[in-house]
Order: sequence, then C-alpha cells, then structure tokens
Amino acid sequence: MLKQSHQQKLLQKLSPQQIQLMKLLQVPTASLEERIKEEIEENPALEYNDGDDGTDRYDLSDDNENYESEEAEPELSEEASEKVDLDDFLKSESDDGPSDYNYGDDYGEEKVGTPVKVENNFHDYVLDQLRMLELDEREHKIAEQIIGSMDDDGYLRRETGPLVDDLAFSQNIYTSEEEINEIIEKIRQFDPPGICAWTLQECLVLQLKRIEQTRDVKNAIEILDKYFHEFIRKHYEKIQKHLGLDDEEFKEVINCIIKLNPKPGAAFAVVSSAAGYVIPDFYVNSNNGTPELMLNAKNAPELRVSEGYKEMLTAYSRNDKKNKRQKEAVSFIKQKLEAAKWFIDAIKQRQHTLLHTMHAIIEFQRDFFSTGDEALLKPMILKDIANLTGLDVSTVSRVANSKYVQTEFGTYKLKFFFSEAVHKDNGEEVSSREVKSILFDFINNEDKRRPHSDEKLTEMLQEKGYTIARRTLAKYREQLNIPVARLRKQL
Repeated sequence: MLKQSHQQKLLQKLSPQQIQLMKLLQVPTASLEERIKEEIEENPALEYNDGDDGTDRYDLSDDNENYESEEAEPELSEEASEKVDLDDFLKSESDDGPSDYNYGDDYGEEKVGTPVKVENNFHDYVLDQLRMLELDEREHKIAEQIIGSMDDDGYLRRETGPLVDDLAFSQNIYTSEEEINEIIEKIRQFDPPGICAWTLQECLVLQLKRIEQTRDVKNAIEILDKYFHEFIRKHYEKIQKHLGLDDEEFKEVINCIIKLNPKPGAAFAVVSSAAGYVIPDFYVNSNNGTPELMLNAKNAPELRVSEGYKEMLTAYSRNDKKNKRQKEAVSFIKQKLEAAKWFIDAIKQRQHTLLHTMHAIIEFQRDFFSTGDEALLKPMILKDIANLTGLDVSTVSRVANSKYVQTEFGTYKLKFFFSEAVHKDNGEEVSSREVKSILFDFINNEDKRRPHSDEKLTEMLQEKGYTIARRTLAKYREQLNIPVARLRKQL
C-alpha cells in the first residue's frame, strides 16, 4: 500500500545567471571574443556598443499584466505603428521568408573574398603518389580505403580484418587480408618513409630499411626487431652484451635510431599562425616600484541592448488587443531582452571578479611583482586568495584557470603564483617552487652516465635543510616533466 509523506530538504541551487557567470569566468581572453560573438548571433537583442548613444540602460520593469485581457483598448498611436508592425515582422520571419530589405548601394554586387592559401595535407600527398602505381580500379579503391584509415601521424589505425569488412559494407568490394597486406606493402614504399605502419617499432624499422644498409644501420634494425622493449627502457648493458658492441659502437647505433622520425606524417600538419601565442588577461606595470593592474580591454567589451528591440517591446506593451501570435512575439522579445541584460551583467561581474582576484594575488606576492625574483614567491594556495577576496575557492580556481598576466619580467600563468609550502629544518616555510628549482639544478648538473635516483635526490635536498619525502620529490620531478633516473641515462 502506497503511503504519502512530506519531506523538507535544504538544497543549494544555482540560478541560470550564476551558471552563466561561472562559465564566463573560466573563459580566457583569447576565447571570450568568440563566446560573445556566439551570444550575439543567438540573441538579436544583444549588440556591440559603438559609442553613438553609449549606454546599456534599459527598463524591463513592465510587467505587462494585461496581456491576457481581451477588452478593447485604444489602438497603437500612428507614430508607434510606423515604428514597427508585428504582423509584418512575423510574416517576414516565418511565412514568406526574408523580406526585401535595403542593404545599400553595394547589395547584389559580387563579393570578393579574402584569398585563402591552399595546402596539401598528408593524405593528399600520399594519394598523389598512389597514381604512380599500376593498379586497376578495384585495387585503387582498396588503396584509397587504406590511406583513408591512416591518422595524421602516418600510422594505420585499422587492422586488416576490419578493413576487409569496411570495403565489403561501404563499397561492395570483396577482398582478403592477403590482398590488403600486399597493397599495404606497396603504400609503405611511398614518402615519407615509415608511413602505413601499425606500431612505432614497425615505423622505425621501415625507415631504417629505406637508407643505406651500413653495419650500424643493420645493428639498429636488429635492436628494434629483437630488443625493442629493452631499448625503450634503456637497458643498454643487456643489449650491448647480446650484440657484442663496445660503448662507442653502441653509441653510433643509437645515433642512427634517434635521428628517425616517430611521426612521419606530422610534417604535413597545418600549424596555425596563432599557435603558441599567448593573449594576456591582465597587464601589471610598475609605477615607481608600485605594481599597477590593468585588465585586457577585450575582457571588458562594450555591449548594449538593441534599441530596436526595446522600442518594439515599449510599443506593444501599450496595446492589450493582441491575438495569440502577437502575445507569443511579445513574450519572445521580452525573453531576448532579459537574456541580453543577464549577459551584459555577467560580463561586468566577470570583469569585477577578475580584477578583485588579481589585486589579491598581487598584494600577496607583492615582492615578486616589484622585483621579478622568483625566489621571493611566497607559498600560496587557492584558499589564501579566497580568504582575501571573500570569494569561494571554486570561484578563485575558475579565475586562475587558463588566465595569463603580462609583467615587466615576462608573461605568466596565474597558476604559476600558486604553490604549496615546504618546511625547512629551522621551521621556515618556503614555496615548493624554490624546491623544484633546486631539484632541477641537481638533475641538470648530474653525471648523465650515472643519474641520481629519487632516494639520492631526496638526501641531497635534506642536506640543504629541506624536509621532504621521497614520494613528494617524485611528484615534483613529474611536474617538471623529468623522467626517472633509468630513462635519463645517456651513453
């Protein structure tokens, strides 16, 4: 038997405006402009403020209580009717398609686009070479399927069995794994050397087989064929013992291998001209030793609510004699106006939160921003800035994520200024960044033939007075992208 009961729960829920603000806080300056363009495209009531009348002031206080009233009221004034006609507006948008607006004297003229540089990608380059093979139409289609199954690095990512099935289902071509393998071997003769391999090991061997077969090259092929796992783990003594090579001979063999390209197809990748270019979110300049903060102008774009949409809402809010279509249109207009207001407020709140948080970071790390000396960076975690600003830790985390600040000493990620505290023997707290810097120096100056183990590095740091565990050191080493001692070993 079902029983009914009442339960009272306390739940915390975010409003749509709060969710929108949280998402905007995460967006870096480089992506904010694109995000704003998307919002403007979706919401015709939002537009850039060109500075002609210059404000985003608007009034959405009309509650339009009488929208449902059917009583006759005075019709729209002649002046208001000239401003907008809702039936015409709806007709142009839905029934008859776009209306014949006047786009100016240039409308209808041929548009000349910006020239675009055309570049062949990796697959186009390989397909061009395919024409040099004497293949019938059926074999040519099989070869195209194989080439299309290679990734941008040049590796074949489909086994022969699935390739047979793909050809049967998609192109109605019935073949065998033996025929597939024969065509794969022909494609492997194309440039760049090493393409159409399934594994890195196979890719490197294919490249070695394409060059002059000297003694060193033959030894390199044997190492990759028989001792690949030992090679990637740098168990060099074991390989030398099996091949009977001294240190100099083995070094020459290794040089043959390290000159090979592990990603033969990557040379054809189209790299964006903006790749690697950082757009700072903040600028910090020194004024007589005092740091001054400025927000990137793209972080605070001038936006406003469309005057046309505000006039449209004002005009129709004076008239209660509306049919169903007109009521729906007014509801749509008001919804878009409110969404535009929310977005503008969110952008302003984003600007305020970014500045408030960055001011706190500068105040906390004032010694660094005054001198640029990384040794003066204090241990700082998200909670420290949250306490200074009164913001939630998650909000500070969103601000610090993917944001950059340009200073007189370089451009830094905001996360650069956050670090854990490490205690020295005398009880002094220092930044983990200082420990990482010393660790990097230890590894950089070690004997590459006998690199220091993590245990040895821990002892060296403890001798300098830094109380640190081996597993903590291993974490710092990984954060510095430094491999373990065995993989740092060189001949």
